[in-house]
Amino acid sequence: MKLPFALARRFVAGESLDAALPALAPILDSGRYFTLDLLGEDVPHRARAEAFADEYCALVERLAVYRDGRGAPPEAVGISIKLSMIGQVIDAELCEANLRTLLDRAREADLFVRLDMEGSGLTQSTLDFFERVYPDYPDHVGPVLQAYLTRTGGDVARMAELNARVRLCKGAYKEPAELALQRMPDIREAYMGYAKTLLTEARYPGIATHDDELIEATKAVVVQEGVSRDRFEFQMLYGLRDETQKDLVRQGYRMRTYVPYGTEWGPYFTRRLRERKENVFFVLKALVRG
Repeated sequence: MKLPFALARRFVAGESLDAALPALAPILDSGRYFTLDLLGEDVPHRARAEAFADEYCALVERLAVYRDGRGAPPEAVGISIKLSMIGQVIDAELCEANLRTLLDRAREADLFVRLDMEGSGLTQSTLDFFERVYPDYPDHVGPVLQAYLTRTGGDVARMAELNARVRLCKGAYKEPAELALQRMPDIREAYMGYAKTLLTEARYPGIATHDDELIEATKAVVVQEGVSRDRFEFQMLYGLRDETQKDLVRQGYRMRTYVPYGTEWGPYFTRRLRERKENVFFVLKALVRG
């Protein structure tokens, strides 16, 4: 059964860019930044991967015009992309060529591209692609690391060595115990260890969490280590904790909202439901209301 988009509307700004654009102005007006994420993953066909690559290049150009028209600073607007959308699971040369074309456009527009992270089967591949292009685009591309993966300590150390811009999240994919921590206290402990390293040894990390415990712990590290508030940013997802996002801005922190859009919202929507019970309750209410 194909679920109606109305159920996902809390977490997905629209099924097209035109539908999503109205959600962006309130974010900028509140002092937040945003990253736009065209949804999709695991594209198995070359023609479809090339079409997504073209769509992302067009998105960069359109967002640059939007950003400049509103007088927003360059860092206020970015995009996020899963490499499996542009050839990662088809052909490495195709994926790298598509990624470099996109990064050429992004560099011209002075717009940052986040390489999103997927399941553990693609972690090494994603980081390999990042390291291949990073020397040519050091100010316009950065990866995501997932704190619950047991390998992430080594990845954090490597990204700090490269002085890369990392987005750190807990991790939203279901992974086996041999690859990922399973208990939330263990995940939180790992997350904060990695966050401290990135805050003190790497460049402008994104602390991506909705967890109050991690938010407060990050604030404590920033004070203890003398980290300036303009050297990192908090990041949260569209549709979640909007008032908390605004409150962090009022407290003087940088805050970025990740705004997804597109017709392929099903997997993203499912992961949001798995993460928090209140998200399930929201959808059930929508179903009852019809």
